Amino acid sequence: MLQQTQVTRVIPAWLRFLATMGTPTSCAQASRADVVRAWEGLGYHRRAVRLHDAAVVLVERHDGEVPDLLAELLALPGVGAYSARAVLAFAFEHDVAVVDTNVARVLSRAVAGRALTAKEAQTLADRLVVHGRGWSHNQALLDLGALHCRARPRCEACPLRRSCLWRRGSFAQPDPAVSTAGTSRPQTAFDGSDRQLRGLVLAVARRALPAGAWRASLEERFGPERVESALDGLVADGLVVRRGGDVALA
Repeated sequence: MLQQTQVTRVIPAWLRFLATMGTPTSCAQASRADVVRAWEGLGYHRRAVRLHDAAVVLVERHDGEVPDLLAELLALPGVGAYSARAVLAFAFEHDVAVVDTNVARVLSRAVAGRALTAKEAQTLADRLVVHGRGWSHNQALLDLGALHCRARPRCEACPLRRSCLWRRGSFAQPDPAVSTAGTSRPQTAFDGSDRQLRGLVLAVARRALPAGAWRASLEERFGPERVESALDGLVADGLVVRRGGDVALA
């Protein structure tokens, strides 16, 4: 839920989700439509589908338990390098490195002093993990990136300011974080975007509204071709199904 979504939006959804689907087994037993409904307000709904798919796999292959091996976590639907290592570091306290957009900025600026590929960033991060202190080490790097080594860095109070290679190089341009793999880019405007359109169609599907109650207004706003394309994409993602001219949650 926290991927690409602010904490303030996640907290109520997270608590609501835990109340009904707080274990892999209860999530797997719920319908995909129920999981998508519980996801309302968070956006990027493919995450909800992958979460449900992952819960099903956890029940079928791991007796409803989350594994603590990297390869087994990476084999779960929707789980990539960041999520797998975050589970290992913070749930199981293994000595593995978590690299997100915040950590990538710290690594490229303060440690390497140059842009990094995704593989280079992960390799460097792995090498820096303090044995037996993986949990606190990762928390520290995440906080450094979130509080100090931001897109617009706040170097004055940064604890790495004396050793930071980018600072010691007089902040030579271009900023190494800009072209480092994994660092965030500004999102396009939401209003009028395909993301907004997909969210509106999903809202229609949640409420099982007949096509006559919504399609004309969306087509007038976004155009018939974009509405049809959004529908096709949502069907392909396993989020909705077509029922005649209407749509419903899958």
